[in-house]
Amino acid sequence: MVLEMKVPSPGESITEVEIATWLVKDGDYVEKDQAIAEVDSDKATLELPAEESGIITLKAEEGDTVAVGQVVCLIDTSAAKPSGDSKPAEAPKAEEPKKEAPKAPEKQAETPKPAAPAPSTNYATGTPSPAAKKILDEKGISASTVSGTGKDGRITKEDAMNAQAVSMGTPTGGSRNSQTSKLSMLRRKVAERLVAAKNQTAMLTTFNEANMTPIFNLRNQYKEEFKAKHGVSLGFMSFFTKAVVRALYLYPDVNSMIDGDFKITYDYCDISVAVSGPKGLMVPVVRNAETLSFRGIEDEIKRLAMRARDGKITVDEMTGGTFTISNGGVFGSMLSTPIINPPQSGILGMHNIIERPIAVDGKVEIHPMMYLALSYDHRIIDGKESVGFLVAVKEGLEDPINLLMGGDAQRALEL
Repeated sequence: MVLEMKVPSPGESITEVEIATWLVKDGDYVEKDQAIAEVDSDKATLELPAEESGIITLKAEEGDTVAVGQVVCLIDTSAAKPSGDSKPAEAPKAEEPKKEAPKAPEKQAETPKPAAPAPSTNYATGTPSPAAKKILDEKGISASTVSGTGKDGRITKEDAMNAQAVSMGTPTGGSRNSQTSKLSMLRRKVAERLVAAKNQTAMLTTFNEANMTPIFNLRNQYKEEFKAKHGVSLGFMSFFTKAVVRALYLYPDVNSMIDGDFKITYDYCDISVAVSGPKGLMVPVVRNAETLSFRGIEDEIKRLAMRARDGKITVDEMTGGTFTISNGGVFGSMLSTPIINPPQSGILGMHNIIERPIAVDGKVEIHPMMYLALSYDHRIIDGKESVGFLVAVKEGLEDPINLLMGGDAQRALEL
């Protein structure tokens, strides 16, 4: 029996996918549930498992865009599993190129390179003919840089006419290769959304900075006990998320979206967290972050980040966020203007933490400081709300015990 494998629907509203990579070859024997391909949608990269065991026949090429429901391969379920002796037969093929490599006839053929020193000798001793000298003078070219083809290396008129001046920036023998590769469907969709965000929103960015000393002190005091009890590290993202949730409740317009002539405001906080995956930027969502503890946030962010990096993240896990946090500081970014993740109205950019001198009670002290950047859609968020929101985030980060932990750090960390 020959089974037709069709492209399953990766999620609602997705009508087509792209074959990113075939993980098997035409004619291979595959086991049921074995991953046979990676397919890109405009939201995620997903694995395509074999529906039955058998010999596979591929019906689509890598890079092909195929509709949901289209047949991409056939599986002959009546075919017997190979004995296992067929694979060793391929081994000599892999060894044969290695045996041919030592021959290297091309390298011996390239040994005319000793001819290269010869021109340099001609450059030094070659004398231009009167006509050649006039042409070289007009071009501003030194005779020492021209290889003569006349008798005893003499520079002829033709040599001078063909000579070209070498200027700054002119290629002089270095590699000039380039490579063209098709963007994945996910990357194309990301690019499309970023351009749309720039063109279709009134985006503006406001900045502030936060003194991270209180959070450093809390982490140094409790991180070992926190990890020992909960099995997850006490990172910065739980503090960032808690501070954002508090600020969103104080300034609900930042937790809103435009839908035509209407404004949608949410009473919950689904926080999108930008992470770097093997296929590019991905933004999984921490659902109902307002209900999660510090441990709950750290657990969920770790789970989503691992799924994104392993290519197992689903479309549902990356849709529906109401606000985004982007932590460029992990890559060393000092300051940036993050782009809104539509249809959301705001995104908070966190940056690297650097010790800098600041004024504290009239004295200069050195503290770990971090720049904050809030990009927002000015169509729905006014300057007062945007600045107030960012100040609220700053306040939460600088006084976490009172504003984020209810005055009891141990209880908030469930220690």
